[in-house]
Amino acid sequence: MKKERIKSIIESTLFIKGSPVSIIQLAKNIKVNKQEIEKIVADIVEDYAQNKRGLTIIEKDAKIQMVTNPDNADYIEKMIKKDLQNSLSKTALEALAIVAYRGPISRPEIDAIRGVNSSFILRNLLMQGLIIKKTKSTNQRSYFYEISFEFLKKIGINNIKELPDYEKLSTDERVESIINIHSEK
Repeated sequence: MKKERIKSIIESTLFIKGSPVSIIQLAKNIKVNKQEIEKIVADIVEDYAQNKRGLTIIEKDAKIQMVTNPDNADYIEKMIKKDLQNSLSKTALEALAIVAYRGPISRPEIDAIRGVNSSFILRNLLMQGLIIKKTKSTNQRSYFYEISFEFLKKIGINNIKELPDYEKLSTDERVESIINIHSEK
């Protein structure tokens, strides 16, 4: 199959799916190897960037998703800001920020940072698709939370590390001490 045809299929799939698609799933569906899919996705991303297109592709955990170009975030933000603000309280935004900067993070760690129980807020963020809940590999009864593709899309970034002061805030020792004090109890 020709490269342009594969590109077309990938773009159509990502557009219609509207959610993350694994590279392996694309390779199986199109019947080409994973490495070829990865190269073609890189070509699409480069093409979008060079031509300053309104769309781009983000990648997380060997999955990709088509999203709006972060350069258009100011315009997109105006359209969706009210929706997001109306649907998220200050406490939900606080919990979301903790997950974004400190994730993957457990509920007890979130509770320790916030100083209150976060179960209800986390449930609401899960229902809105802004965070995801994963089982810890070491303990199947424990969970941790991290941001979702939907979160990246809504705030218009390609990677969590693009958040303001990410490097500093994601490793802040003061937060670590709060978490450690709580886990010792």
